[in-house]
Amino acid sequence: MIEMQGVFKKYPDGNEALRGINLKVDQNEFVYIVGPSGAGKSTFMKLIYREEKPTKGQIVVNGFNIGKLKQRKIPYVRRNIGVVFQDFRLLPKLTVAENVAFAMEVIEEPKKVIRKRTSEVLSLVRLKGKANAYPSQLSGGEQQRVAIARAIVNNPSLIIADEPTGNLDPETSWGIMELLEEINFRGTTIIMATHNKDIVNKMRKRVIAIEDGVVVRDEERGEYGYET
Repeated sequence: MIEMQGVFKKYPDGNEALRGINLKVDQNEFVYIVGPSGAGKSTFMKLIYREEKPTKGQIVVNGFNIGKLKQRKIPYVRRNIGVVFQDFRLLPKLTVAENVAFAMEVIEEPKKVIRKRTSEVLSLVRLKGKANAYPSQLSGGEQQRVAIARAIVNNPSLIIADEPTGNLDPETSWGIMELLEEINFRGTTIIMATHNKDIVNKMRKRVIAIEDGVVVRDEERGEYGYET
């Protein structure tokens, strides 16, 4: 699914965000990425969906060598990767259904297929009744559910979630985690960066801790391991 071998990432300003990362993530795993702010977590995530390229080393995602990927091939790889952000990144002038459908329109799926699949995923995230609402009319939790629906609408094999509960209250955060767990149960691999100690400690998934650009801990059914 994902394999990193000797991965380094150094930015033009000299900041070495990652140093010698070696790890594998198998299909259908649920993995938390934890660590202090500035540890390299966001860079780690961006490398997987080719927002950034490694300075050195090899990253293979779904059989593709990400670092050597030609620009024209990137959209094809990203079709199998859904990304969920802390700040939702919904298009404000589109309705809930239109935001979700947009992810299928860009890969030119037939309109009939788009309508059917959009309805399916809105039902899954329990927002079918909000299909014609605009993002500004939704709560933060509802907006994040729309973002998740958009991320899964193309049936990706992998979801990258970067602090998906960071802007949400505790009760809403648990609702989002239950949804992500259900999606994982259906066969989708999930890699989630988080600072939420309670979620990590209660859900007991694999935990990869990054500090100063280095993996310092990789545990099955791990704990958060930091003071918050």
